[in-house]
Amino acid sequence: MSASTDTDTNADSARPAAPAKKGGGWKERLGVSDSWGAWLSERGVYFALILLVLYNAAATANFLTLDTIQLLFAQLPPVIIVSLGMALVIGTGGVDLSVGATMAIASAVLAKFVVVGGNGFGQPIAVAIVAAILVGLLVGVFNGLVVAVAEVQPIVATLGLLVAGRGIALVITGGALIELFVPFFQTVRLGKLFGIPYIMWVALLLAVIIAVVMRRTGFGYRLLAIGGNRRASVLAGLPVRRTLIAVYALSGTLAAIAGVIATARLRASDPSYIGLLIELSAITAVVVGGTALNGGQVRIVGTVAGAIFIQLLETTLVSHNVPDSGARIVEAVIIVLAVYSQRASRRTR
Repeated sequence: MSASTDTDTNADSARPAAPAKKGGGWKERLGVSDSWGAWLSERGVYFALILLVLYNAAATANFLTLDTIQLLFAQLPPVIIVSLGMALVIGTGGVDLSVGATMAIASAVLAKFVVVGGNGFGQPIAVAIVAAILVGLLVGVFNGLVVAVAEVQPIVATLGLLVAGRGIALVITGGALIELFVPFFQTVRLGKLFGIPYIMWVALLLAVIIAVVMRRTGFGYRLLAIGGNRRASVLAGLPVRRTLIAVYALSGTLAAIAGVIATARLRASDPSYIGLLIELSAITAVVVGGTALNGGQVRIVGTVAGAIFIQLLETTLVSHNVPDSGARIVEAVIIVLAVYSQRASRRTR
């Protein structure tokens, strides 16, 4: 099995390749298979993203201005970062519903360490950020232990923290929004390199690192093998439990980083708001990006494109006065269509 950041890697990769057709028609040149479901699953997100950009350029006022583009770049990083972790979990055949709650917990811990006086610890911002990320790591390890050792279904295991996690964050902050006037947050919010916000560079760097891990390391190969056939991976002697724990730990860590970024942008810790429903956006981004929900496959480039598409779609709907509830309905419809296209693709293979 060969790992890939944006190519189909699953159990079917062991099958011998079909002989190439002569002539090289337009489908071969564009990489379009005989099944439109397969084409939509593999490359549809890029086509949809281009269409959405063109629509906004024509129908949304001031869309092509520098301020609008920079605002989009500032909104994207949390969605991209959480989606990267979600892609790894879905690649194992699981799902992590606790990412939004993990963001809220990390934000609450960050505030707890930064605040001086009262119940705060009054620590330097660097210490607070490390503490917040470590808490996210611990949340991920807990999820991994429940899934890998207790063998609880991932959707059930992470649902518990989805329900309880935000309550834990509220307990940490005393149930109140905590404003954080930290100079470093101002740098995070406004700092740019070549006109692109620092936090966007952080998200892109994390995407590159994870892509390299998936393509070049044994961990990436094991992850895909487990997602493709967990029983066969156990029989082959692969460290299945250890790999699953590591995957969920990575997801929790990435969610915590996203929580720190969201807190810096908001300049406050608000457990009731930070990370709310981001798990839906992340799952949508991963599935639309071409990663199969049944595992054995991870598309990093597709996931990033899917995150951009989802965030741009939400921005478009808000710009045209569509309520947030309507945006969530649209996301749910997109998930159904993406899963349907994946099933259509598998039936033709």
